[in-house]
Amino acid sequence: MDRAQTPAAGTMRAMIFEGVGRPLREVSRPIPAPDAGQLLLRVQACAVCRTDLHLIDGEVEIAEPPRILGHQIVGTVLEGGAAGPDLVGGRVGVPWLGWTCGECEYCTSGRENLCPRRGSPDAT
Repeated sequence: MDRAQTPAAGTMRAMIFEGVGRPLREVSRPIPAPDAGQLLLRVQACAVCRTDLHLIDGEVEIAEPPRILGHQIVGTVLEGGAAGPDLVGGRVGVPWLGWTCGECEYCTSGRENLCPRRGSPDAT
């Protein structure tokens, strides 16, 4: 697929968190290009759920707002960075929670979604 024909040259819609207690706001942002090990998806469905509400309610701190929220994604792969070109055209699901520490009070009480060290194994 020619890069000039992909949506990466345009903009995307996103729901942005600007501060505790404030409603999410729809914004337009430039579409990022995928780095090595990343995929660019055309999102077909994306949930904003209770986990996001924990953030909006101030129960979990968000570093450096504004931040784009939404997870539990289903989409079609448009581009694969250096590690993903074989996936272009495929449909994928993306969970928001790739890894938790398994040791904090949240992980040991069945509330892994609130783990302060959550993320992906590469981020640790």
